[in-house]
Amino acid sequence: MPLVKTWQLIAVSAVAGLALSAATVAAAGPWDSGQRKAERDKAASWGRTGGADHGAGTAAALPQAAPSAPGVLAGVRPAGAGPGTGDGTGSGTGSGSGKQAGAADSGAALAAALRPLLADPALGTARGACVIDTATGKVLFEAGARDAMTPASTVKIATAAASLAALGPDHRIRTTVTPGAGPGQIILVGGGDPSLTAKKKAPAGAGGSLVALAADTAQALKAAGTDSVALGYDDSLYTGPVLHPIGENPNLAPVTALTADEGRPDESFSGPVKRSQDPSRDTARAFAALLKERGVKVTGEPARAKAATGAVPLAATLSPPLAGLVERMLTHSDNDIAEALARQTALASGAPASFDGVAQATGAKLAALGVDTAGSRFADGSGLNRADKVSAGLLTALLAKAADPQRPELRPVLTGLPVAGFTGTLRTRNSGDSPAAGLLRAKTGTLSGVNSLAGTVVDPTGRLLAFAFLTANTPDPGPAEKGLDKLAAAVANAS
Repeated sequence: MPLVKTWQLIAVSAVAGLALSAATVAAAGPWDSGQRKAERDKAASWGRTGGADHGAGTAAALPQAAPSAPGVLAGVRPAGAGPGTGDGTGSGTGSGSGKQAGAADSGAALAAALRPLLADPALGTARGACVIDTATGKVLFEAGARDAMTPASTVKIATAAASLAALGPDHRIRTTVTPGAGPGQIILVGGGDPSLTAKKKAPAGAGGSLVALAADTAQALKAAGTDSVALGYDDSLYTGPVLHPIGENPNLAPVTALTADEGRPDESFSGPVKRSQDPSRDTARAFAALLKERGVKVTGEPARAKAATGAVPLAATLSPPLAGLVERMLTHSDNDIAEALARQTALASGAPASFDGVAQATGAKLAALGVDTAGSRFADGSGLNRADKVSAGLLTALLAKAADPQRPELRPVLTGLPVAGFTGTLRTRNSGDSPAAGLLRAKTGTLSGVNSLAGTVVDPTGRLLAFAFLTANTPDPGPAEKGLDKLAAAVANAS
């Protein structure tokens, strides 16, 4: 019998090692890939060149230890279990009356903690509040929970839920290049991808790439013997006004179906900055320059054109899955992504891809989820419009839907929420030794005189609670945010 050769032993060992590694990774799951990828991209983008997080030329420039979140003291209890051990047995005999008493005590403790905080004058003249147990749907606290109020950016929770319900978490948005009507003409066709980038290395991470699209287009043209083209661009998928009702604003580019890098002129990927006032044209110009770099001459200026229905694309580029876009939108409160997702919901619902179509489609899609939308209005997807109206009860109902094991397609609504003290718009809020640090995930909302906060938190007994706090006529955003943070921390600490 021949001896086993050394290379054979190495091959068998390698295969066995790979199998063991795969089994270990599988056992460590599940993974919220979108949120973790978003956080990885964010961390990679910080670099060590100074700024608020790392001061160049100082000790702060070195990597710092991450803050530690308080431990979760008990496992998540089965629905209906009383407080105490966290294992569903309660602290007494485990009888039905004991569970009811425990739930009542929990609600009383929560009310005692929240009512004085809600009375803070910093929270303005009107308030809506709601806290529910996501496992049971039981309302633990409410005050004005059915009052429709201006939500600011917390309306993005509704935008996210509606788009995921309409399209599913795996949906991708396509940007294509098709042959034009005349010889030697090609058309860049926008599909509404808010992640589309013209940069070789996108600041925000994965997204549709004009660079890759130009390379594939150039290859297809050269294969057909073409090295000179006229370029048209088609952004007709969206209809109605491109400017938001608030007008030109550094928080949002004109809303078109063909926009690269959110119309930003710099390397930023979130926050206010002066935007292009004609994103479609500027995106087409960027694409023309990329074609020229790849040996395809573009004659004249790009011009608006209409792609033929059913035209077979020469090349295409895809957005990340919708789940990733939702998570990016919520983590960074991205208004451009929000308006794009709202229009995708409208398109999927057969409504016009416009502000009017968004108002029709979003409410209808949420009602189809089984939540009460009475009194609601969705004038946009981002929450920049003060005409938006939702209640604290609606927001908590949507968060509970996203936590429902029967609705896994809505899970990115939860996994995209910023983490208190760690990520996105909550990175500096409820941080340090706050009882909510690391345990609370929430969407912020801020307009002049309007402050809001809605999300989820694990309480000391292991329950996942959903909460929403809406305010109006707040005199100063700083104290109002602190007041909201105290309310959220109280939810995290009360049981």
